[in-house]
Amino acid sequence: MKIYTKTGDNGETGLFGGQRVSKDSLRIEAYGTIDEVNSFLGLAISLSENEKTKTITGWMQNLLFVAGAELASPDADSSKVPHIGEEEIRQAESYIDEITSGLPELKNFILPGGIKSAAALHLARAICRRAERQIVALQKGENVSPNLLIFVNRLSDLLFVLARFENASAGVKDVDWKTDRG
Repeated sequence: MKIYTKTGDNGETGLFGGQRVSKDSLRIEAYGTIDEVNSFLGLAISLSENEKTKTITGWMQNLLFVAGAELASPDADSSKVPHIGEEEIRQAESYIDEITSGLPELKNFILPGGIKSAAALHLARAICRRAERQIVALQKGENVSPNLLIFVNRLSDLLFVLARFENASAGVKDVDWKTDRG
C-alpha cells in the first residue's frame, strides 16, 4: 500500500464520511494539533525511565487517536467512529488525583522544564491547551461532543502533573516563577 494518495495535492483533505474540506479548516487544525500532542507523548515516552509515566502516556496516546477520529467526523453523533466518553474523563481525573497525592503541594506557578521527559510533557501540555482552544472555536460553528472538550482539558492537567511527577521521581525540584525581575 502506498502512503501517498495525491488526493490532498490541492489543499483539501477528506473527513470520515467522504466530505472534502480545506486543510486549514478549524476541524483539521484541531485534529492536527491533537496529532502534535500525540507525537510529543511519543517523545516523552522515549525519554522517560518511569513505567507509570509510560503506562499513562500510552493510555493517552490511544485515546488521542479516538479524539482525532472523532474530530475527523463531521457527524459527532456517528456510531461509525469511537467517541470519548465519561469513563475516559473519570479515568483521567483518577490519574490526576493519584499522581497529585504524591507530589509536593503547589504554592506558586512553576516554569516548564526539568529533565528531558518532563520538558517534553510540558510541551505536550502547551500543545494540548492549543488543541482545546481550537475545539472551542470549532464548537461555535459545528457539532462537537462536549465530552471531547472536557477530556482534552483534563489531559492538559494530567500532562502537567505527569511532568511534575517525572521531575519529582528524578529528584528535580519544580522551579517557581519569580515575579521579581531582578
